[in-house]
Amino acid sequence: MADSAALVLEEVVAGYGGLTVLNGTSLQAQRGAITTIIGPNGAGKSTVFKTVFGLLPARAGRILFEGREVTNLAPRQLLELGISYVPQGRNIFPQLSVRHNLELGATAAADRIDVAARVESVMDRFPMLRERAGAQASTLSGGQQKLLEIARALLLDPALMLIDEPSIGLSPRLVQETFAILHGLRAKGMTILMVEQNAKRALEISDYGVVIELGRTRMTGEARAILADPKVGQLFLGGGLATS
Repeated sequence: MADSAALVLEEVVAGYGGLTVLNGTSLQAQRGAITTIIGPNGAGKSTVFKTVFGLLPARAGRILFEGREVTNLAPRQLLELGISYVPQGRNIFPQLSVRHNLELGATAAADRIDVAARVESVMDRFPMLRERAGAQASTLSGGQQKLLEIARALLLDPALMLIDEPSIGLSPRLVQETFAILHGLRAKGMTILMVEQNAKRALEISDYGVVIELGRTRMTGEARAILADPKVGQLFLGGGLATS
């Protein structure tokens, strides 16, 4: 599977100050597929994304994207290589309009893309954003703001999207729409690496799954196999993952 992997982490160690969170994490995101990382709170799921995207330095190990080592590159460099990141929480400019939020998302590549055309293309995918294009972003619901973040991440037409907890704050209808959008992006060849609180729902729409616990990879494989594995149920019932 290594030959078909867009993103590879090899024994990555990272953390915050004196706290080590990733203890030699290894995983892969297969090209043109959705891979979901699951695990208990504190397992290091979001830390994986921050380390890949250059927001947290890797203390050891390697990160490769399309065969090129990208360990500890700056976020701007990673964006230029085709990696986008949608973090947890709300990361918008609340006093600016929806359209201006989108335009700012493309400024990093304004010298090589038609920003206006790209914004129009993205709004075609998100009719709600087009309807509210002139409204202040702060007037959107929490779920709508999350969709704005996802739309902004698409502006640079990334090859790989890292998306952390996309369903947080979304209504059931918007959750369904968001997952449908992710599936559509996958169908067009985008690689998606996702962390999602609703592990069952995420694995149902994923091609592959990765289970991490205490900063270590415990299981990888096809999503349907991980979903059916009783050890995964044990993990989410509060126990540690049993050793095979």
